[in-house]
Amino acid sequence: MKAHIVTLPGDGVGPEVTAAAVAVLNAVAKHGGHEFRFEEHAIGGTAIDAFGEPLPAASLDACKRADAVLLGAVGGPKWSDPNAKVRPEQGLLALRAALGVYANLRPLQVHPSLANLSPLKNDKLKNVDVLFVRELTGGTYFGAKTRTEDTATDECKYTVHEIERVVRRAFDLARGRKKHLTSVDKANVLETSRLWRSTVQRIAPDYADVTVEHQLVDSMAMLLLTQPSHYDVVVTENLFGDILTDEAAAIAGSLGLLPSASLGDGRNGLYEPIHGSAPDIAGKGIANPTGAILSAAMLLRYSLHLDAEATAIEAAVNQVLRDGPHTRDIGGDAGTDAVRNAVLRALEHHVKTSNASFADASA
Repeated sequence: MKAHIVTLPGDGVGPEVTAAAVAVLNAVAKHGGHEFRFEEHAIGGTAIDAFGEPLPAASLDACKRADAVLLGAVGGPKWSDPNAKVRPEQGLLALRAALGVYANLRPLQVHPSLANLSPLKNDKLKNVDVLFVRELTGGTYFGAKTRTEDTATDECKYTVHEIERVVRRAFDLARGRKKHLTSVDKANVLETSRLWRSTVQRIAPDYADVTVEHQLVDSMAMLLLTQPSHYDVVVTENLFGDILTDEAAAIAGSLGLLPSASLGDGRNGLYEPIHGSAPDIAGKGIANPTGAILSAAMLLRYSLHLDAEATAIEAAVNQVLRDGPHTRDIGGDAGTDAVRNAVLRALEHHVKTSNASFADASA
């Protein structure tokens, strides 16, 4: 397979973890006989410094032409002035909107060897396997905004079309898992949530094989901590999804562990670890590349349809999480490069010992 992948390393530790993910993708290409062409562009604070804007036209054009986009992280103290007219996060929001990636997938699993790092008791962590589906291009983040000296407003607006497409994506994903969907809203207070719930209820009969439940976002925040293993696929709006998935990352033990995929209706997707730019450790070579590497696995699965290769990366990462080395955020003292190299060794071992080659499995 030939594929054009745009990388947007961004700010802070973004370049470090993105480089690790690209190394793993190159190894996959070598073992599987694929040809991945990488094209690097600027986004976020580094783009503001170099070009005066967080998403230069050249970056956006390249992303639109690509088969997939791999992002590092954006933002940092240098650009954190809340009154600034140009901010790094604007580039990320603009990119999501331009690519039409309305469904953000964030999987949560707790690796047994890291369970002690979770703030939850180990008995609550058994069989935790949740897939969050966050609506990504609507709601408060994209609504009209006003600001005066003593007031501010952020409009939260959703259309039936925006809700229906992400909810149907969530139903389809639930069908391939445990056939259980939880829809999260605030329908007891918010009109947008009432529209959300009524849309889910209207669609549900089309997926009669999937069990549906509704939860208010405040109670869901509690239930994630008290019974996380109860949930399978969780779908919710943009702001609620942002908050709940960061809470979920704490359950896993570290923000550095979790990947994400942002998908639309076409092949192109946007893939990134859920962690931020971590400016306090940027340039020190100690960032955890696991979330970025697993994001690369999601890229292979959802944009390039190379499921065997994605599974091989995930198996390699699981081996390293089990046996080490580990970065500091998960109790070790290894650097980014050491973890990357361990994943590469585990990947090579997996390829040599598996019964079928990538080419056979992906045919």
